[in-house]
Amino acid sequence: QVQLVESGGGLVQPGGSLRLSCAASGSDFSISTMAWYRQAPGKQREMVAQMSSGEMTNYADSVKGRFTISRDNAKNAVYLQMSSLKPEDTAVYSCNAAGLAGPIWQKRPYDAWGQGTQVTVSS
Repeated sequence: QVQLVESGGGLVQPGGSLRLSCAASGSDFSISTMAWYRQAPGKQREMVAQMSSGEMTNYADSVKGRFTISRDNAKNAVYLQMSSLKPEDTAVYSCNAAGLAGPIWQKRPYDAWGQGTQVTVSS
């Protein structure tokens, strides 16, 4: 079973920056895609940024040019550097990882989520 733990959320003023971190742990697993999602109160969860194992990235239009996703494959970690934060970026941010897990003779796909971390942008 793959587990994800996020850190780095908090309260920041508009225009400020935050860096979110997410680390995956478990046994016998590989990671294909890692991503960050967010959900604001009363809204549906949306993809913020994702990165494939080949380091191809995809961003929501609302964060392009302000957020940067990066990965450290040696640490099974993904990061989200957020800059020029706006009040509308306020949400619970969750980390997602997808890949294969299990013994070599029985690899199965998995889709894991972290518990989420609150990001609040307010003066």
